[in-house]
Amino acid sequence: MKYEYTRIRDLREDKDLSQAQLAQILNTHTTQYRRWESGESEIPVHILIALCKFYGVSADYVLGLPTDLKKPNK
Repeated sequence: MKYEYTRIRDLREDKDLSQAQLAQILNTHTTQYRRWESGESEIPVHILIALCKFYGVSADYVLGLPTDLKKPNK
């Protein structure tokens, strides 16, 4: 199954980070991060949470659900 995670690439690029740098921040291998970003693998929940906290965005936004709001609801 192919997943769409284009927003994590966009968020990473907005911060001028490489895949290797973000993989290090997430304490994972660059290859694994590349698989998440390309949609080859599903993002584990603990990584999704870490990404949301790092970027200050909602999980809905990262997952591409129908929202254009980056910020989580309070």
